[in-house]
Amino acid sequence: MYQQMIFVNLATNDLAASKKFFAGLGWEINAQFSDDSTASFPVSDTIVVMVHTPEKYREFTKKEIADSTKSSEVLIALSAESREKVDELVEKAVAAGGSVSGETQDHGFMYGRAFDDVDGHTFEVVWMDPAAIEG
Repeated sequence: MYQQMIFVNLATNDLAASKKFFAGLGWEINAQFSDDSTASFPVSDTIVVMVHTPEKYREFTKKEIADSTKSSEVLIALSAESREKVDELVEKAVAAGGSVSGETQDHGFMYGRAFDDVDGHTFEVVWMDPAAIEG
């Protein structure tokens, strides 16, 4: 059965710092799809984060590249298998040079936190009680 994939493409001003940051999250670089202008990080079987230098990123768009430290061009949300895994990933992000973004959201059946990477791209990490989904 075909599984559609999502490739999240982000511009970075410092590819080495981005590589170090995402590796700090526990995401292994895929060397086959990485070079001196791009780093590929499979997050799951169907999600890949691609980080590009501005020059490489410009090959994919004619639009101005957003300064993600000043404006939000995208909000990336990732699911987590537990509340503890939400906290674990955010703590790894902070230890790798990122920062906490916004307030913790705790609605009992849903728990989420967010972090910004070294370029200011925001990632939300959310756990939702499967029983609440099945409703």
